[in-house]
Amino acid sequence: MHYEKFQDGSVKCVEDEIPFEIPQGWEWTRLGIIGNWGAGTTPNRNNPDYYNGTIPWLKTGDLNDDYITEIPESISDLALKETSVRLNPAGSVLIAMYGATIGKLGILTFPATTNQACCACITFDNIEQKYLFFFLLSQRDSFIYRGVGGAQPNISKEKIISTLFPLPPYSEQCRIAFMLDNISSQVNNISIGKDEIVSTIVSLKKKILDLAIRGKLVPQDPSDEPASVLLERIRAEKEELIKQGKIKRNKKGSVIFKGEDNSYYETVPTNWEEVSLSAIAEIELGKTLDSVKNTGEMFPYLRSVNIQWNDTDLSDIKKMRFESDEIERYSVKKGDLLICEGGDVGRCSVWKKEGSIFYQNALHRVRFYGDCSAQFFVYTMLYLESIGYLKRISNGVTIKHLTKNILTNIPFLLPPIAGQHRIVCAIETYFSTLDKISTSLS
Repeated sequence: MHYEKFQDGSVKCVEDEIPFEIPQGWEWTRLGIIGNWGAGTTPNRNNPDYYNGTIPWLKTGDLNDDYITEIPESISDLALKETSVRLNPAGSVLIAMYGATIGKLGILTFPATTNQACCACITFDNIEQKYLFFFLLSQRDSFIYRGVGGAQPNISKEKIISTLFPLPPYSEQCRIAFMLDNISSQVNNISIGKDEIVSTIVSLKKKILDLAIRGKLVPQDPSDEPASVLLERIRAEKEELIKQGKIKRNKKGSVIFKGEDNSYYETVPTNWEEVSLSAIAEIELGKTLDSVKNTGEMFPYLRSVNIQWNDTDLSDIKKMRFESDEIERYSVKKGDLLICEGGDVGRCSVWKKEGSIFYQNALHRVRFYGDCSAQFFVYTMLYLESIGYLKRISNGVTIKHLTKNILTNIPFLLPPIAGQHRIVCAIETYFSTLDKISTSLS
């Protein structure tokens, strides 16, 4: 059983406080026993003679969880003489006690003072500062949890120094500190390497998309039905829908064709075509949410928050009223492409569920003709976003808007149907491999 004896001679059983067993030769003690702990102070700000001197004055924002080699602010000898600020020697271990920085640490490499939000420990002989540093680092979550207060919680010096401390012999403190220093250095190197790999993965994905939309990611098959034939079939399909009264003729519709100079199209594969989105798809904005005017039956609907890049988040679905004659107009079917009109403009995903759902006017619904791959256009939009094109062409300063007029006039490169599917398959294969690498890093 573990007991604690106080200076007045009283003894208390502390067995319930002991968090774990320690090796033979170690002892449990309190942090207050292994050093002289004291908080700093802020000299009177109204006295300019107290500042801009030669004595470093540290605030919690200067703590870096490492050796302190630089402190930007300073106080004068007068402040040291006339106020309660104390000068901590090199080697003092510092810990933040207030606000968001609770538990931040540092070890002084030169004498310095601190403000009242920082507590310094001047360790006694045979206490290795770096061992104490690593112990305090291990207790950071506990210090944060034990902090009290509202927006700016704090942990008092008394709570810190009452913390139980496993004390090894001095030689073992040094070995442990040396080992943890080496591990920390390796972890830091790994972290830097991970950041570089993540950056490389982002660049690789962007390059994959760039090659894909230019027809250079997968080999072109000359036997594929040319995109020009696909466009003719789409025009015929649209004419039939116009005759049936299901869609209206686009009075601003146009046909893009190759000029004799061919200069604008020199990098486009021979069986691809350049098109506007309105030439190959029906584009409609969703219903405007108006609780006063809207009538009809309540149905779930999609908002921009539900549409992520190449994904749909259905964790938060709202409902609004739709009348019977609005069901077809504002419904989303499997295979439809949904594009955000505002905010993160162009963010889009394909609706892949069998059941239909409705959508509001923060989204464009793009319904393709001629069996065009909606997924191919997701990756095209993702590439245009990665190079900043979508934000450049969108309206607005604070909040961007990708209007229907702007969206319909974006020039897209249209591969043959078979080529679209090969490109999508290749992108997803490459992306899957890169995503597995990213997951393994975490």
